[in-house]
Amino acid sequence: MPDLTTVAPKTDNRLRLRDGRILGYAEYGDPDGAPAFFFHGMPGSRLAGAAGHEAAVRHGVRVISPDRPGYGLSTFQPKRTFLDWPGDVTQLADSLGIARFAVVGVSGGGPYVAACALQIAHRLTGAVMVSGVGPFDAPGATAGMSRENRMLFAASRRAPILVRVMMAVTARGLKRRPDRAIDQMLKSLPKPDQAVLADPALRELFKQDALEAMRPGGRGAAYEANMYACPWGFRLQDITMPVTLWQGDADVNVPVTMGRYLAQAIPNCDARIFPGEGHLLIFTHMDELLVLAMQ
Repeated sequence: MPDLTTVAPKTDNRLRLRDGRILGYAEYGDPDGAPAFFFHGMPGSRLAGAAGHEAAVRHGVRVISPDRPGYGLSTFQPKRTFLDWPGDVTQLADSLGIARFAVVGVSGGGPYVAACALQIAHRLTGAVMVSGVGPFDAPGATAGMSRENRMLFAASRRAPILVRVMMAVTARGLKRRPDRAIDQMLKSLPKPDQAVLADPALRELFKQDALEAMRPGGRGAAYEANMYACPWGFRLQDITMPVTLWQGDADVNVPVTMGRYLAQAIPNCDARIFPGEGHLLIFTHMDELLVLAMQ
């Protein structure tokens, strides 16, 4: 096992894709380890992968954490869909000489795991969704969701221009007074998640991830909010490979109703519901998660 003191993350990598766009990505963990691609939440960035750096070193996992289009270092991509993402991922994997790999998505990264499981199953060694967003057109999808999120995604469907304004304001607020903006975000979280982010190191990671996500402005986040709220363009029922799903039943960002729907809709889904836990399972179960992803 590598020595943690000698393995430093590589956080500002760039790949020029075939269509000319830039894809930013970071690498964490063991550079010679088994590869796992980590898909951040919304809004989020490649820096979210830092949460798993030490655990990945311990378990011999190489974590590749890309920025999605419009976040961090990655070029905004007009008219993109969830099904465009597997192509970006395979280009990045090919550029790194990686033939097969696991994919892990947290929160807003969940649908991208589903898209990869559908389109590039032959390249995947595992697919894991953690607190993953489900389709908003599923029955009772938003039951138990926070008022703030319900309002955001309703506006995404009905008034996307308003959401662009909201996200632009959020981006400016983060830039000018980041700690105050983070405090506002935390107020809507349930007690289990507030307890997780009471750790100063995790709060700082959360803040830096949000700052980097919104550094280019709010356009990427606004566009992605609309992607989640509208029909996804593919059927979960068509996924044939095994998918693992983790969900906290106290989650109000992505309510347990979404997790249960995903577990029912994906044919070969191994679902685990965590009683009394919130949205931030990725922080509280990182070691277990990495071991699971590489099985």
